[in-house]
Amino acid sequence: MFDFIKSYLGIGPVLGVDIGTASIKIVEVRKTSTLPKLINYGILRSNTHLDRPNSAIQSSALKIVEKETAELLKILIKEAGFKAREAVASIPVFSAFITLLEMPQMPEADVAKAMAFQIKQHIPLPVSEVAIDWLKVGDKETEGGIKQQILLISIPKEIIKRYQNIFKLAGLRLKALEIESLSLARALVGSSSAPTLIVDIGACSTNIAAIDQGFLKLNVFSDIAGSSLTTAIANGLGVNVKRAENLKKQKGLKAERAEYELSTLPLPYLDAIIGESIRAKNKFEREQEKKIEKIFLAGGGANLSGIDEYFTKQMGAPVLIGDSLSALSCPPEIGILAKQLGSELAVAVGLAIKV
Repeated sequence: MFDFIKSYLGIGPVLGVDIGTASIKIVEVRKTSTLPKLINYGILRSNTHLDRPNSAIQSSALKIVEKETAELLKILIKEAGFKAREAVASIPVFSAFITLLEMPQMPEADVAKAMAFQIKQHIPLPVSEVAIDWLKVGDKETEGGIKQQILLISIPKEIIKRYQNIFKLAGLRLKALEIESLSLARALVGSSSAPTLIVDIGACSTNIAAIDQGFLKLNVFSDIAGSSLTTAIANGLGVNVKRAENLKKQKGLKAERAEYELSTLPLPYLDAIIGESIRAKNKFEREQEKKIEKIFLAGGGANLSGIDEYFTKQMGAPVLIGDSLSALSCPPEIGILAKQLGSELAVAVGLAIKV
């Protein structure tokens, strides 16, 4: 068990740190008697991955460059003026092994014994090389009786050590780690018990998570993501990737008739993301025998103009842009930026309000 993941019980301001594939997002939050208070936030973006995919901060190849990432963290902390030094950070789903198990009802001591066997069956690495945790996430009525559902999570110890080194080099005290899907659920779903699908579109990967009764029940990811949409626009219009990124955010799928080509170029990749989302939705509904009631978009890719309407049309269900800032008490100057920030900072917010 990786105990330090559960050990953070601080009461002072804390940093929620989301190290993505092409950006670092940080929010600084302080606990209050009502909603947690947003003190500060910062986003550091790196567009080098658009020209050179191997230059992403981290990738699905389990690559994260420690010294360079620590330097980027230090730059963001200094430029944004963060005061807190205690941090909670996310682990991307492509760096973890996540499995939902169904087991007969049994005493907790017997569950521990059964899990020792299950772990060897479901984790593709030697047990000595991974940190392991599990938690009960509900019950399911089956023909053979009521079974308990247990979420098994394992993370290579090498990955945990890299994160610990990064935060030490950056001058931060890493108090907890958790997979980003749990942070997303906390920020966007909160106390709602409704079955919910979250589609988090990052720069180089898309994370799709199904949440039920507040618990993670299904998690898949795809390498088709925001940079795929940007590259399609750049290649189609013959512009550089930075210009294409700006066009994607400013006009996106709502380009005027004279710019009709711009609105159609990203569609094949967007349709692929939607296809993965539909498959995840169908798999959850088939296995859990429940209907997804809410669908949220998150991540920087959710800021593509018109994406929520297009998703709604293709998925045949209402799709909303996730607003993680609604979980916080925010200063009024956030104002018009709230919609964009609410989706992009979702993981960081979920981390900061973990305790």
